[in-house]
Amino acid sequence: MGKRLARIGLPYLLLLPALALELLIHLVPMVVGIVMSFKQLTQFFIRDWSAAPWTGLGNYRMSVDINAPVGRSLLNSFWVTCAFTLLAVGLSCLLGTTAAILMQDTFRGRGLLRAAFLLPYALPVYAAVITWSFMFQRDTGLVNHVLHDQLHLTSDRPFWLLGDNSFTALVTVSVWRSWPFAFLTLTAGLQNIPRELYEAAAMDGAGIWQQIRRITLPALRPVNQVLVLVLFLWTFNDFNTPYVLFGKSAPEAADLISIHIYQSSFVTWNFGAGSAMSVLLLLFLLLVTAVYLFLTSRRRDADA
Repeated sequence: MGKRLARIGLPYLLLLPALALELLIHLVPMVVGIVMSFKQLTQFFIRDWSAAPWTGLGNYRMSVDINAPVGRSLLNSFWVTCAFTLLAVGLSCLLGTTAAILMQDTFRGRGLLRAAFLLPYALPVYAAVITWSFMFQRDTGLVNHVLHDQLHLTSDRPFWLLGDNSFTALVTVSVWRSWPFAFLTLTAGLQNIPRELYEAAAMDGAGIWQQIRRITLPALRPVNQVLVLVLFLWTFNDFNTPYVLFGKSAPEAADLISIHIYQSSFVTWNFGAGSAMSVLLLLFLLLVTAVYLFLTSRRRDADA
């Protein structure tokens, strides 16, 4: 009996180091951040955080008060992030689906083309985004050289990293980095669709668009449900792309909520307000995830 219990408990014992490390990396900072959100932790209390006065829900009220400057700027950042996420996730899924379908048939050079498609996903984020920042330079960048000097699509060289154009630049870089992951995921999903279904549909007179609509897209629905959620969480929380592209202070048109929280915490040194914004962001993402999983599960049960 003792040997049996030891054999059953051994896997859990082996998991304890990984579980302890996971708690140390994720749970402890989360708890500390929640505690900080209830304190008036500013630059005056950096040396001794425990001496910061307890403010209760004051940081939260300040963050959601849209009649005050802090609340208005956070709300603007939230809407910018929502628009950015919608465009980036939508375009990434569209490009990934299109490329996965086009790469489904066998042809010469398909393997090389697939590998080329995955390069943006394989490159380190900092190296890739820094390269894009050079390409978006007004006077020496490749983007303006092609659009203005060669194609003559613009009357003047636009500033891509300043003003309203910064939002377009941010979406472009994010889609360039994200769509290969969608392509890879959907390519794996396409392998589970039997070829006999396409052959039978072709014999019945179904064209390529009918096959995609009636066979491919419905079969990819479970994969797409997971893909959209993962891309949403990655994109909404994205910090590396705007930080490397714009630096510590992003333009208002590209002021994502991750950068906004960073500025509130490490630029203005108001860690209490930054922690409260982080907790609000966490609650929002948990709510969206729960609603999304509930709706998709209901639809899956209805289809079954």
